[in-house]
Amino acid sequence: MIGRKEELEQLENMYCSKQFEFLIMYGRRRVGKTTILQEFSLKHSSNTLFFSAQEKNDALNLEDFSKLVQIHYNGQFISDFPSWENALDYLTNKSGTQKTIVIIDEFPFLAEANPAIKSILQHLIDHQWSERNFMLILCGSSVSFMVNEVMGYKSPLYGRMTASMEVLPFDYLDAAQFFPNFSIEQQLLAFGILGGIPRYLNAFSDEKSIKENIQDAILRNGAFLYDEPIMLLKMELREPNVYNSILQAIARGYNKVSEIADCTHEERSKCSKYLITLQSIRLVEKRTPCGESESSKKTIYTLTDHFYRFWYQFVFANKSYYEMLGTGEAADEIMTDLSTYMGQAFEDICVQFLKRKAKAKELPFVPAEMGKWWGNNPAIRAQDDVDILAYNRKRTEALFCECKFTNRPMPMEEYEDLVIATKAFPEAIRKHLIFISKSGYAESVQRRAAEEGAVLYTIDDLFRI
Repeated sequence: MIGRKEELEQLENMYCSKQFEFLIMYGRRRVGKTTILQEFSLKHSSNTLFFSAQEKNDALNLEDFSKLVQIHYNGQFISDFPSWENALDYLTNKSGTQKTIVIIDEFPFLAEANPAIKSILQHLIDHQWSERNFMLILCGSSVSFMVNEVMGYKSPLYGRMTASMEVLPFDYLDAAQFFPNFSIEQQLLAFGILGGIPRYLNAFSDEKSIKENIQDAILRNGAFLYDEPIMLLKMELREPNVYNSILQAIARGYNKVSEIADCTHEERSKCSKYLITLQSIRLVEKRTPCGESESSKKTIYTLTDHFYRFWYQFVFANKSYYEMLGTGEAADEIMTDLSTYMGQAFEDICVQFLKRKAKAKELPFVPAEMGKWWGNNPAIRAQDDVDILAYNRKRTEALFCECKFTNRPMPMEEYEDLVIATKAFPEAIRKHLIFISKSGYAESVQRRAAEEGAVLYTIDDLFRI
């Protein structure tokens, strides 16, 4: 199994507890929640009841649960329980005093078909399970439902959980494990295209080139990734057409509400409402310049998922054209623009790298804030930006990082640009410069960095953690 060490450790710690444990697990679709639960339950199969709810009516889900419980305890299925109360009471009585794990995967399917199930579980927890050696796990892919309807203060289950876990996509280092035969550059390209969703990473093969993977796994009609973003939106949302337009606008670089509204020909208030929904399902992220409040007027929106950004930038608007062009030539066209596309993805990769370095205590300080910065630089009386800015807690120290995914060594001009950008932060007494370049550095840059104490990383260093 790739990654997920921390998630499995948390589950094991809860399992070893001698008291009632109730975990709510959630995360966007395809992120690997079920795989984690399967790995955990396999280790404790003798005392685990793993139920996967399905998108069907309550009676049929109850029938499935009845079979699961009776076969687990009796080795055979006799008949359906007349109600969920009867089924859960039977489970409780049969379990006795032994450790019992009850996992309900895709809980929103069950709760939407029978809203009373939350109250039934609440009553059971309060009157029986809270005094037993039970471990209950409710898991769901509908993030907004799990957060608001299960964990929210209006939910009957509010206050009963002992832990929550949001399963996040892999970072670039874990994702690289899917492609051991790729070069480092290919591993970074694959992550920039696919992001950290395990199901998407499985779609590529390291026995093929990046171009061949784009051609076969994304552009070929019928491939899993061919229509994946639209299919997911249809599963999650009622008006996928409007959401499609907003996602495409952001992928094309329209990242302010006013720009998105103009691009999509929708009202700003409507766009704002839809952006909140896209944030709730973890497809869009609201960003402000590092160091500024969330209410900053410089707020922008960006796609959190690399594959969605790739798909909406290259595939969505060009489908008919690509079908006439053919998958091979279409992949060739995409490859010519891939280095430019990778700019933002590489910045995200470098943020992940620096966070890993910070956890290993290998940075000058542990950042209290980290992210991209953009705004006015008084030193040059013009707009400026820093790919990655990090502050210590007192803002007396700052780290400035430039990220370059180009095919030529980084020239002195790029070094000087970052030095100039640091002048916009006079409050930082100590300033540290870091450069991360795919193609290395000009000799003049190497000499100056050595003299001034700047750190120069290559993409090989991203994998030496």
